[in-house]
Amino acid sequence: MWLAALGALAIGVSLGLLGSGGSILTVPILVYLVGQPEKLAIAGSLAIVGAVALAGALPAAARGQLDYRSVGWFGLPGMAGTLAGSWFAQLLPGLLQLTVFALVMLVAAVRMARPAAAQAPAPSSRTRLVSQGLAVGALTGIVGIGGGFLILPALVLLGGLSMHRAIGTSLAIIALNAGTGFAKHAWTLTQSGQALDWQIIGLFTAIGAAGSLAGQRLAGRLPQQTLRRAFALLLVLMSGYILWRSVPSLLAAST
Repeated sequence: MWLAALGALAIGVSLGLLGSGGSILTVPILVYLVGQPEKLAIAGSLAIVGAVALAGALPAAARGQLDYRSVGWFGLPGMAGTLAGSWFAQLLPGLLQLTVFALVMLVAAVRMARPAAAQAPAPSSRTRLVSQGLAVGALTGIVGIGGGFLILPALVLLGGLSMHRAIGTSLAIIALNAGTGFAKHAWTLTQSGQALDWQIIGLFTAIGAAGSLAGQRLAGRLPQQTLRRAFALLLVLMSGYILWRSVPSLLAAST
């Protein structure tokens, strides 16, 4: 269980440092270290990541590092997308969700490895913010991630926010999306007679929230691009492991 606790700490630190990435770690930790079934892990991931992101967003708001207009234009459509994605997830087998999750991790690794300021911010585009909010929300509902690795560059490049302001805003949007997705997934689990492990959710949330606050304090002192590239390497390794475990079973089940 101590490995799982370290994983919970890594989830929070990643969210605090980068405003993203924590949810990418949560599902594999719950599946492979805690031993939860895929669909239960996805629902629990949304509860944990949403709570940890909220714990990080509140102090960011207090420091004035939260853009409420971007939360509205990106976060509210994201909630609608999350509901749609959560409904669609009911139709997918857990192994397929995990395989899609691993592919999303590879996309995240590429995004994380790129320089954070590789492009100049584009003029604010509400239409593109809304459309990306819907897309990220749908992804949140389907595979149980907060989508910060997509939210963060969108806020910088489309919303014209600085990195520090984008991180705080990203955390608020992750909390909205994850909370919406968790409510839908939890209802579906209840209908099928499955119970969430609230002890694990509470433990991961407490450790992750502490890690998030610590990560925010470190964010201004450490080279962000070095951290992003190290995290990208971790994502590649984890996604490879998930695909190695999931794809053969998925192919066997389909034959």
